[in-house]
Amino acid sequence: MKIGLISDTHSYLDPQVAEYFAGCDEIWHAGDFGTLKIAEELQQLAPLRGVYGNIDGQDIRQLYPHSLRFACEGVNVFMTHIGGNPGRYAIPIRKELYGNPPDLFICGHSHILKIARDKEAGNLLFMNPGAAGRHGFQVERTLVRFQVEAGKLFDVQVIILGKR
Repeated sequence: MKIGLISDTHSYLDPQVAEYFAGCDEIWHAGDFGTLKIAEELQQLAPLRGVYGNIDGQDIRQLYPHSLRFACEGVNVFMTHIGGNPGRYAIPIRKELYGNPPDLFICGHSHILKIARDKEAGNLLFMNPGAAGRHGFQVERTLVRFQVEAGKLFDVQVIILGKR
């Protein structure tokens, strides 16, 4: 299964996203959509899973939860918007991460692209796709694409959309 991972669009969807996410089986948005229009545009490309972020209004919060826990091709996934970083996770989610670690933990919020293995939290794979929108302090707008099959992630690609 091919996954397109995006976060922190802040009401802006770069036209290149359609090209990079073409052929994806699902798109996962790690919060701060900005507007429902972004979710609708992404849903035209592939089925969408998402969580709301701190800037998202009630319209988005009614459709997307604070966090998601699901299985994808044998991989246990936990996604939320404000997650922190390996070794410094956000307090509200620490109990779940350490008590019942997923295989893959996804968050956004920081606007900082990071993919790392966290051995202290059950050897989970941490992914933050950075920010794809134009708001924030990030230098470059980024997203991630990867594949999941038989309990394994592979072909992880970082995509740089351009300068903020």
